[in-house]
Amino acid sequence: MLPTELRASLAEQIASVDHPRELLVDVMFAVQDHYGYLSDQAVEEVADLLGMTPLEVEELATFYTFVYRHRVGKYVIHVCDSVICWMDGHESLVEHLERKLEIKMGETTPDGLFTLLPVCCIGYCDRAPAILINKKVYGPLTPEKIDEILAKLQGEA
Repeated sequence: MLPTELRASLAEQIASVDHPRELLVDVMFAVQDHYGYLSDQAVEEVADLLGMTPLEVEELATFYTFVYRHRVGKYVIHVCDSVICWMDGHESLVEHLERKLEIKMGETTPDGLFTLLPVCCIGYCDRAPAILINKKVYGPLTPEKIDEILAKLQGEA
């Protein structure tokens, strides 16, 4: 259940617009930030706040790459697999990440620290190959740079 403060803040934002549904994505992200992902209960809470059905929320939630319908790690690594990143070494980057983290694309490490997900483009073709970790872009990447990034994040955890 959403904390009273968050629920009140979202309700206030929703009340301030003429068409509450236009805030659906913002509300989903706010609720996801609280829970870490958008659970079935969270979908119902979002729907209730916006006067929508859970199915209407679910339809949009499953459309967006950055809305997580299942638990994810503390650090979500989105690996760009656009044509430019692919030409600049995407496949070896994925292989290195999977080997280093001991997981496959779409999985989360057993300690809950990292989730590895594909993304079709992050818009950093000039820094290919690139990844996005919790909204921060890294690139161009080499295996050594990846190791440095992962070590730093593990040290912060």
